[in-house]
Amino acid sequence: MGAGEKVTTKPDISYLLKRAVAEIVVEEEMIKLLRSGKRLRLKEGFDPSFPDIHLGHMVALRKLRQFQELGHQVILIVADWTAQIGDPSGMSATRPMLSREQVLANAQTYMEQFFKIVDKKKTEVRWQSEWFDKFTLSDIIQLTSKFTVAQFLARDDFSKRYNAGRPIALTELLYPLLQAYDSVAIQADVEFGGTDQKFNFLVGRELQTMMGQRPQQCFMTPLLVGTDGSQKMSKSLGNYIGVAEPPNEIYGKVMSIPDSLIMDYFELVTDVPDKELEEFRQALDHDNVNPMELKKRLAREIVTQLYDQEAASEAEAHFAKVFQKREVPKEIPEYRLSFQQFENTGGALAYQNLGIKLAKHVKDNSVFLDISAVLFHLGMVKSRSEASRLVEQGAISIDGDRIPMNIAPVRSGSIIKVGKRRFAKVINTDTAIQ
Repeated sequence: MGAGEKVTTKPDISYLLKRAVAEIVVEEEMIKLLRSGKRLRLKEGFDPSFPDIHLGHMVALRKLRQFQELGHQVILIVADWTAQIGDPSGMSATRPMLSREQVLANAQTYMEQFFKIVDKKKTEVRWQSEWFDKFTLSDIIQLTSKFTVAQFLARDDFSKRYNAGRPIALTELLYPLLQAYDSVAIQADVEFGGTDQKFNFLVGRELQTMMGQRPQQCFMTPLLVGTDGSQKMSKSLGNYIGVAEPPNEIYGKVMSIPDSLIMDYFELVTDVPDKELEEFRQALDHDNVNPMELKKRLAREIVTQLYDQEAASEAEAHFAKVFQKREVPKEIPEYRLSFQQFENTGGALAYQNLGIKLAKHVKDNSVFLDISAVLFHLGMVKSRSEASRLVEQGAISIDGDRIPMNIAPVRSGSIIKVGKRRFAKVINTDTAIQ
């Protein structure tokens, strides 16, 4: 331990091991370790196949921070080696192999976000390539000899795919082994992650025992449900709240979660005391509080953690102005583009055929544009089909009017609103006078 560093031997066990905790293997051993005064080595591994962290990751990272504050050592494992061979990581399909350059770029972004939550000064960063670059074929064969295929097919993801007749690459079977060896390489005392990592954690625990080390404790946190209220938070599902998103975006997304998730979010990603949370729970159960007020508190807590109190106050004011009072924000991104490039000359006729009155929509110097193409060009949607779906849902408006179809009249200076939080001002570069 460094000079002046101490390990707290009598932490609040009930808070540390109960709040925002799904399962600990083995809890009794974990308690003994915490009371021993030993400075624990806490392992958190990440796959740099994707660079961004969201609130779902934040649940386990907050636990790491709590252990750090007691004096324990966090070791962040950058899975640069396994990311280059592909990683199923509990998914139903394999992840793509990445180049060394892609891995390094993703890892840099990830770590910048990681240290918004975990104390950088108390974290040791290790790269898998430190030990796996030295591995020979003999080392790999020796490692694989310690487990059977049947053991790995017991993993839920592999089992489902095997029974469904879907392919499982040999490299995928290697992944849990390699993750387990990470624990051996750094002599981990505890490994942290979500419940979907349990199989891999247990393999690490078993491999450490085989290698003569004390088996690590497996510290698993609940999976946070995303903003859709049904599936776990995931970038691929679009139901995520990113830790590096602007404060206004984070605040607005938190305000959009279903009321049924309010208490889960408070428990998993804030430090609001348990006693106060129980008061919130009772108030919700007896309809003594407007859920909107609790969401505001929740959004403030989260933005304050990731930024600061001033950013949280500004985000709250922005939300009240734009969404509650339905005002347009003062600062809107401005884009200059050729309207002619996106023009649909049959727009007026299309409106008339649908019996839509043009007077409400057509302003001076309006041009009928293909809105899905415009939004995709501006990067406001991931695809033109997504834009079309948003139009059907009534989620796109121009100058305050919801557009009834994918073709819409737009003038230079029009403000396009997508969903609840995205705005763009478009300037027509075809006109002589701007």
